[in-house]
Amino acid sequence: SYIFIYASQLTAKPRLLEPVYMVEIQAPEQALGGIYSVLNQKRGHVFEEMQRPGTPLYNIKAYLPVIESFGFSSQLRAATSGQAFPQCVFDHWDMMSSDPLEAGSQASVLVTDIRKRKGLKEQMTPLSDFEDKI
Repeated sequence: SYIFIYASQLTAKPRLLEPVYMVEIQAPEQALGGIYSVLNQKRGHVFEEMQRPGTPLYNIKAYLPVIESFGFSSQLRAATSGQAFPQCVFDHWDMMSSDPLEAGSQASVLVTDIRKRKGLKEQMTPLSDFEDKI
């Protein structure tokens, strides 16, 4: 029955996969500090930085979790005085390192928010509710 499947999922150390954007940002050199600062605040990380030949502009490529992208453009504009121009495209799914069953973890907070939005109980049913009471 479904109860055994649910209980086995809870004991299998579940993890969440989150969608990740690849962000391309074009900006002059003086804006790079602001770009790195905003990306660090948003759990993003740069994987490529190149100066465009013959121009003062840099092309920066970074990964940014989709959940962190809300407000990203406005924060980036504020941190770079409007000099950075981001473009986001879905790139891949990445496993969250935190445990969704561990109270207070980043994954747990995300699960709780989703459950609230869907009108479910905030707390998941504990494994003890599925154990035999013999």
